[in-house]
Amino acid sequence: MKRKFSLVFILAMVLTILAACGSDESSNGSDAGSEKETLIIGIDDKFAPMGFRDDKNEIVGFDIDLARAAAEEMGMVAEFQPIDWSTKESELSSGRIDLIWNGYTITDERKEKVLFTEPYLENAQVVMTLADSDLTALDDLAGKEVGIQSLSSALDALNSHPISKEVSLNEYKDNVLALSDLKAGRVEAVVIDKVVGEYYMTQEPDTFKILEESLAPEQYGVGVKKGNEALLEDLQAALDTLNENGKGAEISTKWFGEDILLK
Repeated sequence: MKRKFSLVFILAMVLTILAACGSDESSNGSDAGSEKETLIIGIDDKFAPMGFRDDKNEIVGFDIDLARAAAEEMGMVAEFQPIDWSTKESELSSGRIDLIWNGYTITDERKEKVLFTEPYLENAQVVMTLADSDLTALDDLAGKEVGIQSLSSALDALNSHPISKEVSLNEYKDNVLALSDLKAGRVEAVVIDKVVGEYYMTQEPDTFKILEESLAPEQYGVGVKKGNEALLEDLQAALDTLNENGKGAEISTKWFGEDILLK
C-alpha cells in the first residue's frame, strides 16, 4: 500500500513538472511567433560611407544611421552583422540575418532571390583612377588592369559594357583592397559605386579622380527574405515615416551634405 502511494505521488509530481514545462514552452512559442525585438542586418563593414568602421572600430555610416532610425520606428533594435558580401543572399535565406542593408543595388537577378523595399537612393557605377592618370574615358580602359569587388553590382555593370572584353579584370573581396592596389599601382582603375568613390574623394582629394562617363545608373534598396512580406511591409512603412517626419533628410544631410533620399 505504501509502495502504491509512493508511485502515485511520484507520478503526480512528474505530471506537474511536465505541465509547467508545457506552459513555459507555450509562452516561448508565443514569443517566437510575435514580432522580433532585434533586427539582424547584414552589412559589408568596408563600404564607406554606407557602412564601415571608424577610427574606434565602431560600425558607422549612412545606412547604419538610417537602419537604426527605421528599427526604432518599428519598435525594434538594429544589430549589425558584418558578412562576406559574396554570400549575402545565402546569409539572408538561411535566416542568419533578417535584412541586407548596405548599398544593396536592386537588380532583376536579385529580385528572384529576395524581396526589396522601394528604392531609397540613386547611385551609379563609375571608374575611379589616380589623380595623375592619363585615363579620361571608358574606352581608355582597353588593355588595362581594372579592379572590382567580387559579386557586386559594379561587376554586373562592367560586364554589360563592351569594354569589359578588353580589360584585365582583378576581383577583390572589398573596395578597400581594390583601392589599395590602385594606390600601389597594381591596377590602373577601379569600378566602384559613385557614392563610395565620392566619399573617398573627400577623404583623399589629391589622390583620386572619377571619370565623367559612368557605366550604369542604379538604385539602392533593402533586401528582405522571400516569404517575409510582413517584415517588408513594416520596414517600408518605417522608411516612409522617416521621409515624412524629416529624420531621413537629417541623416542624409549628415553624410552627404544634402537630402538625396528618394521620395
